[in-house]
Amino acid sequence: MGAVFDEGRLDDEDALRALDRGETLRALAGAGAQVRRTAAAAGEAGLDRLRDVEPRGVVVAAAGGSVAVADLFEAVSRGAAALPVQSCSSGSLPGWVGALDVVLAVSQSGRAAGTLALAAEAARRGAFLVTVGAADSPLADVCARAHGVHVPIAVEGSSSRTSMWAQATPALLAADAMGIASTGQATLGELADVLDAAATDARPGSESFVNPAKVLAVELAESTPIVLGDGPFGDVAARRAAAMIGRTGRLPVAHGCLPDAASQIVACFDGPLAPGDAGDPRDVGGSSGSGSRRVDDIFADPFLDGPSRPPLRLIMLRDSSEGASHRLADTVVSVAEDAGVRVSLVDAPSAHPLLRLAHHVALTDFAASYLALGFGFDPATSPHVGMLRGARGA
Repeated sequence: MGAVFDEGRLDDEDALRALDRGETLRALAGAGAQVRRTAAAAGEAGLDRLRDVEPRGVVVAAAGGSVAVADLFEAVSRGAAALPVQSCSSGSLPGWVGALDVVLAVSQSGRAAGTLALAAEAARRGAFLVTVGAADSPLADVCARAHGVHVPIAVEGSSSRTSMWAQATPALLAADAMGIASTGQATLGELADVLDAAATDARPGSESFVNPAKVLAVELAESTPIVLGDGPFGDVAARRAAAMIGRTGRLPVAHGCLPDAASQIVACFDGPLAPGDAGDPRDVGGSSGSGSRRVDDIFADPFLDGPSRPPLRLIMLRDSSEGASHRLADTVVSVAEDAGVRVSLVDAPSAHPLLRLAHHVALTDFAASYLALGFGFDPATSPHVGMLRGARGA
């Protein structure tokens, strides 16, 4: 029999501390501080050398929990970059990479095998190498031999998943230095403030009925979630949320981004997990969020019929700006509600796309962690993931 979600654990700080042996909540709460410390470290490391570089193209090498950094770099540079920007997680660098290009390699530990191989290949090809990771690591050594720039990061007790913003900050500053995005120190200061505010709202001592991350965790626990992103960075937010809900929260999840994913998401509303399927739980009272309630078939026999399937829930990471995408998001939500699909709306207060992304990431990171804790798991560790390490060579 599977683990049972216990909502009461989320308001028991002693229980949370006992289960959260990897101190995931504490690491996530320090995201704002990660930005400030790493921004200072980037300046000391000489990242401004990139202002004198006019690259033909940029490749971001990242794998595992660091992939979100590559996604973010591509997103912030998409509108302004007059040069190709590509991400790479394994294998070989694109054939065009050479001495006229910049390769940014990111690994929290500085030991990820795929990222190390790509950084070493960039050095052999003569590319300008920028690395982000632990000091005195193999990645730092590769960068030193290539006469590149290594930005050291040190976030106590963190993993690649909980140190996203420590890893992303040098990447954002690099994009700004090369003139392919406007993500300077002032923007990063605002970003850190947004992350601090989100951490305060999602703190363990905040009760479930007012804590947005705990509310979302409860909604996730009783559903089959689909995460849908909206807006300029919606794809980054949705992919990150899905990765955290799956890897940290242990819950299978689908994801997509508007406008491209609208049809595939809406088609699920009349599929086998839709509320209209006989014997499945139904929503009463329509609407979204935690206001809906579940009604089970009183004649269902769990021994003869098997356990009921968790109903669909749409997690809409919504863009607050006006426009065609905003109208499409409202239409998707309306279609979901008409179909009886539960909806969780996640709105960010800022008008700046990067700051909205930060809010969405912070909230869903905390929600995924509370989801694991509610089920009685340590968010930081999974025995089955541990079994993969030898096979991956990581």
